[in-house]
Amino acid sequence: MPNSLPRIVLSFVVTLGLVFLGGSPASAATSPGPGIDVSWPQCGKTLPKQPMFAIVGVNNGLANNTNPCLASQLTWAKTAKSPAATAQPRVALYVNTANPGRQGSWWPTSNSYNGVKVTNPYGSCAAGTFKACSYMYGWAKASDDAKRRGVSSPQSYLWWLDVETENTWQTDKAANVAVLEGMTAYFKRIGARVGLYSTGYQWGQIAGTVKVTSPLAGLPSWLAGAGSAAKAKANCTLPGLTPNSRVSMTQYISGGLDYNYSCG
Repeated sequence: MPNSLPRIVLSFVVTLGLVFLGGSPASAATSPGPGIDVSWPQCGKTLPKQPMFAIVGVNNGLANNTNPCLASQLTWAKTAKSPAATAQPRVALYVNTANPGRQGSWWPTSNSYNGVKVTNPYGSCAAGTFKACSYMYGWAKASDDAKRRGVSSPQSYLWWLDVETENTWQTDKAANVAVLEGMTAYFKRIGARVGLYSTGYQWGQIAGTVKVTSPLAGLPSWLAGAGSAAKAKANCTLPGLTPNSRVSMTQYISGGLDYNYSCG
């Protein structure tokens, strides 16, 4: 998720069939940058005024909770400059993602959530089909992010899915992809735009190669991992995370804040 310790911690431990990997999207900077992303690690901190654009984390480090400073950080984000200055929206959101499987504090048992019967491309979660339940988990977390975190007009935002090794994932990459597809399906259902945040390494560990027929194919990519503004700019030429995806934005850390370079 943007905004944590060393954002990209390339280490992982496999335990009980689950993969626990480390990393995350935002930290802080002393020099001005094109755009800034913030979340719970910046709670109570003074933030630079009028960033070129802003991305705010909806969660408090996990997919099933809320950033306690979401309201105040969204107020700050609205001080961002005109969206005409870059290809990025003035304000966007990002959400944590994960696949805890049946060891999670909550796991779906049907293809319905909050009274909505979901068309599930992976079959029946009620029948115990793991990929089907993974898809429903993603759908449910996206629904919670849109309806329960205090975001007004969720359909008006670009929602970035934060895919990092810091959160809990299955060794079954296809099931992890199903979670992200479920989240994407929900956000698109309400009319919102969706993008993917990760690094090539972390994406490979969690999702692997995504089929060109996947709903994730063609989504814009936000790449982390640059150590400087110059490197972030150069990373715009890297491949996107999925087929037919282009790199829309790249991230670098300076002075404790996450800054972001718009690729076009």
